[in-house]
Amino acid sequence: MDEMNNLGFILAAACRRHGAAVAIEAAETKLTYEALLERAMRVERALAAHDCRPDEPVHVLVSSHPADLAGFLGVWLAGGVVVPLHRTSPASVIDSVQGRSRARLLVDVARSEDDAVTRIGETPPPARPQLERAAMIIFTSGSTGVPKGVVIGHDAFSGKLRAIDAMIHFRRNERTLQLLNITFSFGIWSSLLTLIGGGTIVLPQKFVPALLLEQLRNEQIHRVGVVPTMLRAMLAVLAQGADGLTAACPTLRQILTGGEQLSEQLATQVARLFPDTDLVNIFGLTETSTCDFFQFPPDRQANPHSLGLPSSNVRFRVVDEPGAPCGQGVIGELQISSPFLMTGYLDEPGLTQAAFSDGWFRTGDLAQLDLDGQVRLMGRSKELISRGGNKVTPMEVERALKQYEAVCDCMVVGAPDEILGERIHALIVPNSGCAIEADPLRAFLSTRLDRFKMPDFIYIADALPVGRTGKADRRELRNMISGGTLSPLAGRS
Repeated sequence: MDEMNNLGFILAAACRRHGAAVAIEAAETKLTYEALLERAMRVERALAAHDCRPDEPVHVLVSSHPADLAGFLGVWLAGGVVVPLHRTSPASVIDSVQGRSRARLLVDVARSEDDAVTRIGETPPPARPQLERAAMIIFTSGSTGVPKGVVIGHDAFSGKLRAIDAMIHFRRNERTLQLLNITFSFGIWSSLLTLIGGGTIVLPQKFVPALLLEQLRNEQIHRVGVVPTMLRAMLAVLAQGADGLTAACPTLRQILTGGEQLSEQLATQVARLFPDTDLVNIFGLTETSTCDFFQFPPDRQANPHSLGLPSSNVRFRVVDEPGAPCGQGVIGELQISSPFLMTGYLDEPGLTQAAFSDGWFRTGDLAQLDLDGQVRLMGRSKELISRGGNKVTPMEVERALKQYEAVCDCMVVGAPDEILGERIHALIVPNSGCAIEADPLRAFLSTRLDRFKMPDFIYIADALPVGRTGKADRRELRNMISGGTLSPLAGRS
C-alpha cells in the first residue's frame, strides 16, 4: 500500500500541519489537532503493548465524544483495522460483531487513558488475506437479517475522499456541524474531510432541532450533514413559529444530505428557507465507499428526479435480470464500478461473489436512465427499511421478536412516514394462551436491538397475511397498515 493512501498517515499529517488549530469542539471542550494526535499516539502505544498485529481488527466504541476519532487514528497508526461500534449498542450486538470480527482488543477513549485499550479476547485472530491493507470493517444490515461486515481498504477510502473533496471542497477554518454517527460511512467521511482540510468539527450534545437551528445561526457553521429525516424535524420546528427562531444562517455554505431519498417537496422547502445555502443530495452505499452521485442545486433544477452527477472515476449502468443493459426508461438494477469498491464481505466469499457481476457492484436498487442519460431511482429490490436514514432489515427484527417466549410467528415491514421516511411495523402471532404487552416486549427487545431497529408499531393477529402461493405476504401487510385495518398495542414508543 502506498503510504500516501494510508488513512492514518493522511490524518496524522493533517494534525501536524494544523497543530494548534481547533480540530473538534463539543460544549466547553476544544480539542486541538496536536492534542488529537497525542491522544491517538497514546492509543497506538497501548495497542502495541497489547501486541496488536498488522491488519488486526480492533473494536472502537464511539458516540459523540470529542476524542472518538483519536481511537480511529490510533488503530490506524498501530496498523490495525477499525471496527466502529456505538457505545449504546446492547452487549448482545457487540458480542455478535466480536464473534465475526474475532477482535481481541477494544478502544474506548471515553475511559481513563490507562483503560482506553482493553482485551475482549485472548487468542489473536488468524491472518486473513481479505484484511490486508484494510482500513475499516463497517457492519451494515443485510438481506439475510444478519449484519454484514463490509471491508473497506485504505486505498479505496482515501481515493473516494479525494473524489468527494473535488466535488464539495472542504476548506481550511470551515466549521462542520456533525450530527451523523461515525459508525456509518456518511459520518466518517465528512469528519475525516473536515480534519484533512483543516476545519473544525462541532459536536452537538444531542439532536434537538430547535437547538441545532440556533447553532447553525449563531456558531459560524459552514457545513452540516444530515439525513432527510433531520431536515423534516427542523422544518417542523420552524413551521411552529417558535419565538426568535429563523432559518437565517449567514455562514452556512452547504447542507449535505443522504442516507435516504430526498423528496422533491422537501428539497424545495429547504431551498426556500435556506436560499443562500447549497443543498447537496448524495447517493452511495457503504460497499462503494459512499458518495457515488451528487445532486447540486443546478442539477435539481434541470432534473429534480435524477441522482445527479457521478463522482470522479465512478461508472454506472442499469441492467435487466440477465445482465443486459436497459434502454432509456426501462427499469433495471443499478450497478456501479469504481476503484473505491469494498474488498468484500468479511469471511463471506459466497455473499461477496453474489454482490458483483463482472466486476460491477450490484446495488439492489431499481433504477432507470432518463432521456439525458441520468439515473433515476425507482425503488429498492431488497426489503431494507430506511428509518431516519438508518437501514434496518426486517429479518433481524423478526429474529429478535421470535426469541420472546410468547411469540409464535411475526412479520416486520416498513411503511411510509412523513418525519422518518419509514417506520418499523411488526405484526405478531402469539403462542396459544399467551398475552403480549408492548412495554415488556420492548424492554426485552432493547437488550437485543439497537434503538433505531426497535418496532415503532406492534400489532397482534391470529395469523400472518399470505399470498396466493401460501407464503407470508409483506405487501399485504403494508396494505393492511395503510388501510388502517390494524390497531397497534398501547405502550411507549
